[in-house]
Amino acid sequence: MRNTLIIFAVPILLFGGSIWWSKSLQKSDPNIISRNGLHWHPELTIYVKGEKIEIPQNLGLGTVHLPVHTHEDLPIIHLEFQNLVRKQDITLGQFFKSWGKDINSLGINVNMTVNGVENTELDNYEMKDGDKIELKYE
Repeated sequence: MRNTLIIFAVPILLFGGSIWWSKSLQKSDPNIISRNGLHWHPELTIYVKGEKIEIPQNLGLGTVHLPVHTHEDLPIIHLEFQNLVRKQDITLGQFFKSWGKDINSLGINVNMTVNGVENTELDNYEMKDGDKIELKYE
């Protein structure tokens, strides 16, 4: 009886332990924002020499919808991911990549604020839901 219990208990414990261990490793990756997708809406306003630049509508939408895109509700950027989301996926640089531009393509002397606070991360900035991002190029 004891041997039978051991024969059944050990594999169950090993299987359960391996699942727990696997999950604990996944949670420890600091670059992962979400494993179940997200739907965020930061806003981006761009000025070049004092003139407001219009971001294109439906940017990143087409036959293949990019997870970082725009609709008609500018200046909102849509971050719509279905599964795994890493920090690098939600950067301002990723938005410019979806646009087919580099953050410096509008000028090299740029000042950025996020929610009214100066920020120097530029294309490395990880956008968050509700952010109000402003870029001013001189």
